[in-house]
Amino acid sequence: MTRDINNEIICVGEILWDGLPSGLYLGGAPLNVCLHLHNLGEQSTIFSRVGDDRLGKEALRRLRAKGLSTELIQIDNKRETGFVAVELDRTGDPNYQFIEPTAWDYISPKNALYKRLDKAWGIVFGSLAQRNGRSRNTIQQLLNSDCHKVFDVNLRAPHFNRDIIETSLYAADILKINESELDQLCEWFKITKSSEGSVRMLAQKFDCPVIAVTRGAEGAELLYHDSWFSCPSHEVNVADTVGAGDAFTAALLSGIKSGKTGKEIIAFANAAGAYVASKNGAIPAYDTQEIKAISNSKMI
Repeated sequence: MTRDINNEIICVGEILWDGLPSGLYLGGAPLNVCLHLHNLGEQSTIFSRVGDDRLGKEALRRLRAKGLSTELIQIDNKRETGFVAVELDRTGDPNYQFIEPTAWDYISPKNALYKRLDKAWGIVFGSLAQRNGRSRNTIQQLLNSDCHKVFDVNLRAPHFNRDIIETSLYAADILKINESELDQLCEWFKITKSSEGSVRMLAQKFDCPVIAVTRGAEGAELLYHDSWFSCPSHEVNVADTVGAGDAFTAALLSGIKSGKTGKEIIAFANAAGAYVASKNGAIPAYDTQEIKAISNSKMI
């Protein structure tokens, strides 16, 4: 495949293995978003770090097998590849226990990447990979680039603090959050909780023109350059919700990048999230036709 740097989306942050009741799955929010973008036909690359261990080597093997570039994945000779124990509640929602420190806590600057980002379409980053100063400094340096900055918040207690989140919000051009994260932001920044009103106040405070909110069984909402769109949820049999938000993010960005309308963007992103929630693991075998079928199905 010919690499089109001008259309590239670079995802930076954690690569880890999710230990779920159903098995061991390769994941990490930035990697999940990157793989879903790749499956949607977008040019995407992951910038991360793995250990020089069995799990790290298997991660690289699997990514190459999926056709994803591993050129921006660093190898750490001292620290292990990331791992997280995941417990699911009765509705399939996950609780996470992250091992630390791990290789992705020590992502180092890569000088050539700064120039590459200035030509890219966007960079996707989150909060978890900023828990350690080394990776945090690297990520925040990357946010000085001229491309779209996409903040996929992913609050994972206790691995975040308000100051880091606030800095990231001011850098963001596109923000993706879930309902509980929106509540947390409203509490921190003294914003009245009123659904659309809360989102509009966030957009104004942080000068962020695009904000998407996922609400689980209540569907999703999108503020898109001052226009408001909402989409109800789809009726699917939930296997687990790990990675569903990441699939939503990838479909959201693909829609924005391709110039779709706000209504089209939120509808497809919502269907992509529902599709992944109906499968085991964060990166199930991809079927865009099934996602389109979900998008056209009965919604609740």
